[in-house]
Amino acid sequence: MTVIDRIFRPLPLSILCVALFAAALAFAQLERADERGVPPIDGSGSFEVNGIKVDIAARTADQARTGGWREAQRKGWKMLWARVNGKPIENAPGLPDSTLDSISGGIVVEREQIGPNRYIATLGVLFDRARAGELLGVKGALRRSAPMLVIPVEWSGGTPISFERRTEWQKAWARFRSSNSPIDYVRVSGTGADPVLLNAAQSRRPGRGWWRMLLDQYGAADIVVPEVALFRQWPGGPVLGRFIARHGPDGSVIDSFTLTAENGDALPAMLDRGVDRIDRAYSRALQEGSFRADKSLVIEAPVAEVPIDDVLADIAAAATSSITIQAETPDPAILRSSEAALRGMTGVTSVQTSSLALGGTSVFRVAFSGPPAAFREALAARGWQVEDIAGGFRIRRGSGSPATP
Repeated sequence: MTVIDRIFRPLPLSILCVALFAAALAFAQLERADERGVPPIDGSGSFEVNGIKVDIAARTADQARTGGWREAQRKGWKMLWARVNGKPIENAPGLPDSTLDSISGGIVVEREQIGPNRYIATLGVLFDRARAGELLGVKGALRRSAPMLVIPVEWSGGTPISFERRTEWQKAWARFRSSNSPIDYVRVSGTGADPVLLNAAQSRRPGRGWWRMLLDQYGAADIVVPEVALFRQWPGGPVLGRFIARHGPDGSVIDSFTLTAENGDALPAMLDRGVDRIDRAYSRALQEGSFRADKSLVIEAPVAEVPIDDVLADIAAAATSSITIQAETPDPAILRSSEAALRGMTGVTSVQTSSLALGGTSVFRVAFSGPPAAFREALAARGWQVEDIAGGFRIRRGSGSPATP
């Protein structure tokens, strides 16, 4: 069989089917954008306090709800003050409702029950970071980690899923407000090429070259892979979640724990608790100094070694001034005495006659270890009359004793 026949012979049916299946799989991952992608909420500019329980009775439902929200602001402020200052909540100072209204950025309703004259709810309060920071005694300075690319992986039915389709685990990380965390999370929406580049297989791939390309593309410096494996006891029954906080391209385990949801409706709340606990594990690792980026992810160009003699020569050349000197040389004796006087000056390393004019003005090129101003002062101290010219000086013998070397 010739080479031409080998090139143009028909492909086996099995190889053709495998190629078509791979192409269809890649196409399926990039299509149907409406079934993928959860844009993360804005995680900057607010302090957030969650889990505030209120129970308020009033004449009407609106009054009860308004009173519940104000009570949540009061409790939330004390909880935030105690958390920031590391002191008991009983020591937190109280603020008037008008001040709390000015620093509060919003109310997050986690759970509520509204009756004709009663309001029972679990709320969260967002406080403006700039305004509340002044009252808290902080200016927002917080030690933060390097940018961390987040790849949330959910195991359900024995299958790992990252951004191939929307998952409750991805939604939980999109809901998480990262402004309260010292970890600088880089969260992607999961659209475009994200499902192909940031999948579960990539989270276990040790190759540093591909990781460096991904980190450069997404503007990150390291990787965190929070994982959850969901086990449903029976349809509509409890859901068991096993969480693992991984870090780095090698998937180092920072922490692992287990949480349980009563049923499928309570699954989002359980995942939110899991995100918060994983974030606290990462924050604790950062404070302990174990949350460090892998050096193999950083590309540093090698520095060429320069011999010390070359360095010293460059330093000496940089410190040496080349000065042009014009002097009257009516005869050879004056020429020789002028050259000798210049060579004998302290700091002069060489004197070259660049233009010889007996009976006129000769030009010398002087190499001086120092600035030209210092050389000018040295000439004047030797009894020369010095005039400034372009690129150097013009010297004449003084009216007193002649300059000698």
